[in-house]
Amino acid sequence: MESKEIQKLLDFIAHSPLDEVSIETSEIKLAVKRYGASPIQQTVFAGPVAPAPQPVAAPTPAAPAPAPAAKVDNLIPIKSPMIGTFYRAAKVGDSSFVEIGSEISKGKTLCIIEAMKLFNEIESEIDGRIVQILVENATPVEFDQVLFMVEPN
Repeated sequence: MESKEIQKLLDFIAHSPLDEVSIETSEIKLAVKRYGASPIQQTVFAGPVAPAPQPVAAPTPAAPAPAPAAKVDNLIPIKSPMIGTFYRAAKVGDSSFVEIGSEISKGKTLCIIEAMKLFNEIESEIDGRIVQILVENATPVEFDQVLFMVEPN
């Protein structure tokens, strides 16, 4: 099962009323349990109050997106394959997997994304040099969000 398929399945489960799901195939065994009330139940009666802050907060994340360098034409984005928490190092206090200017090759670990207590190493699929790191350490990332900009070799 591909990580994109798993992410779609987790998104579906997150928006469903189910509190527990178990799936087992010859390739994978997946068990998801929801603890506490679902977000949908928590926001049902907060409707008139909650929407007012949301439009104000929505433009803020959109502003950093156009930050790539001026010579974007030759840069390749490396995107998050899942929703989770972005980490630049394996443990607190360890050096980062990559820095701006780091040379990378196919298979080199670039970061870790934690999703549902699973730590997924994100590896490079290209050879090149890191030009930008667009996400702060220990912050949430969305599926398909650009994490790094790479100048290919």
